[in-house]
Amino acid sequence: MQGGMDEIRQPDGSLNRVTGSAGNDIFRGDRLPASVRGQLFYGEPVARIVRQINPIKKEGLTTLHNVFQDQKSEFIRSTDPLFRPIDMATAPDGTMYIVDMYHGIIQEGQWTPKGSYLRTKIEQYKLDKVVGLGRIWRVSHEGFQRDTKQPRMYDDKSATLVTYLNHPNGWWQDMAQQVLVQRNDKSVVPALTAMALKGTNVNGRIHAIWTLEGLGSLKVATVTKLMADVNPRIRIQALKASETLYKAGEKGLAHLYKKALNDSDNEVVMQAIFTQKFLKVPELESGIKATLASNKSAGVKLIGEQIITPPKTRNNGPFNAPELSKEQKGILERGELVFAELCSQCHGNDGMGKPMGNGKLLAPALAGSFRIQQHPEYAIRVILHGLEGAIDGKTYAGGLMQPMKEQSDQWIADVVSYIRNGLSNDASFVTPQQVAAIRANTNKQAGMYKFESLLKQVPMEFVPDQSWKFYATHTSSTRVGGNASPKSAFNYEGWSTGKTQEKDMVFQVEFPSEYTLSEFHFTSTSGFKRGQRPAAGVTPEFTHTYPRNLQVEASTNGSDWKVVQANVKGAQGDNIVALPPTRTKFLRLKLAEGVNAAADDITPWSMRSMKIYGLR
Repeated sequence: MQGGMDEIRQPDGSLNRVTGSAGNDIFRGDRLPASVRGQLFYGEPVARIVRQINPIKKEGLTTLHNVFQDQKSEFIRSTDPLFRPIDMATAPDGTMYIVDMYHGIIQEGQWTPKGSYLRTKIEQYKLDKVVGLGRIWRVSHEGFQRDTKQPRMYDDKSATLVTYLNHPNGWWQDMAQQVLVQRNDKSVVPALTAMALKGTNVNGRIHAIWTLEGLGSLKVATVTKLMADVNPRIRIQALKASETLYKAGEKGLAHLYKKALNDSDNEVVMQAIFTQKFLKVPELESGIKATLASNKSAGVKLIGEQIITPPKTRNNGPFNAPELSKEQKGILERGELVFAELCSQCHGNDGMGKPMGNGKLLAPALAGSFRIQQHPEYAIRVILHGLEGAIDGKTYAGGLMQPMKEQSDQWIADVVSYIRNGLSNDASFVTPQQVAAIRANTNKQAGMYKFESLLKQVPMEFVPDQSWKFYATHTSSTRVGGNASPKSAFNYEGWSTGKTQEKDMVFQVEFPSEYTLSEFHFTSTSGFKRGQRPAAGVTPEFTHTYPRNLQVEASTNGSDWKVVQANVKGAQGDNIVALPPTRTKFLRLKLAEGVNAAADDITPWSMRSMKIYGLR
């Protein structure tokens, strides 16, 4: 197993935990033992196993358990290195089919770079030569004969298809429902209605309900009776199917939804909440609060509280912060999608690292990471070229971060921006231009980085302390920290000119010794326009307090100044001023020509935060 010795069971060598799943299917056939019916099956092509999962429900919450965990085994496990199960299916003959990709390699190229352990094994066993093959396996049982009847549903009459909704094999039920809806034959509506209301087979009744919904023939009267059925599964399906009617104008169903909040079955209550949330039924929050007062089940409590007090997401959390532009929100949304689909597999959904047991993580935590919030070049270089070995002296079960330099500059900028802003981090956004520049500067990098070597190549932040001195020609009396004296020494906590921008306004930093600088970062926020204050129901106009035109100068003695960057145009939000490697003791930002604002506006120059980077 490519996970290494920590990831396998002894003595057989099979993988001790899965890292993914493929082809999930609930087996609903009738020609295997009852112990596997209704169970979840999926393939794990890396581990070469098929896992059987037993879902256990308690107070409305479902947890999944490997049926063979106690035996430290699996439903199917293979020593054939080519066995790659990628899909499970309930078959027409009542058995289970397994699609096997039967392939030597399933990873993309960057996961097996030349010189790596995996690449060596691939070449040793010639796994890269096994292509163009595939298998379909049938799982049968000695105690059951396969159903040899071949389906001919397109030839069968609609009345016959209705009887198939009660078939013991779920495949026949599904296909009969599908063909009935495709055929749109309303002549079977009475039979379907009777089956939905009075049928003896619960699964058949559920298929009848949804066939009626698919034919557009589900009636409010039918739904009303189904919501009072003795079987909670039927009540749940009635709630779900009725959503089509509510959206079509049958708003009177709302009283049934509210009544269902007091159902004796917790899962029915949860579905009533889901349905009302989906349909935006009025007064849902007050109904949930009343339900929570009497219903203490874990499932109802979980979803009820999350609806009343939603967890922060891209729809209601920091992604909708007013200071973010539409473009920045788009960056975070795209980055979050990449993180959820790819990065979370190792770093965890919350960015805290995926637990692997025994206190080990598959990969390091990114949430609240000092390293991630430092210069973005660290994260960009790692994504471009990969990282292997210990990090800060700590090893991780994953062992390495694979290079992804085949991804676009925009893709990398999006995901790094999300990681630096969406996981309890607070750092600047990253642009495709930054990624492109770093890509060009590191195009000769051979192989993956080692942590200590990488640190020597990435700009580090110089952190202000009491030895730093700040000077400004203009300083707002409302500035946080220090007083308004232009030449006072203070620890930087935010600064503003307090008045309209003018040529030759200066902000200056004096370091305790000469530093080699490479970048100056600062953030400029928006302020209310002159004479405006936020009022209820009124959206104020904002003015942007970024510098209109900057000149960056450096000096070793505070008297003789050299221009190191000219014509720097500021922007709302994060600003990054790249500098040629500059050895200096003094650094100042100076407003140049063309900075005056309109006569009826006040546009001070402000910096909410500041970071200075360079090489030690």
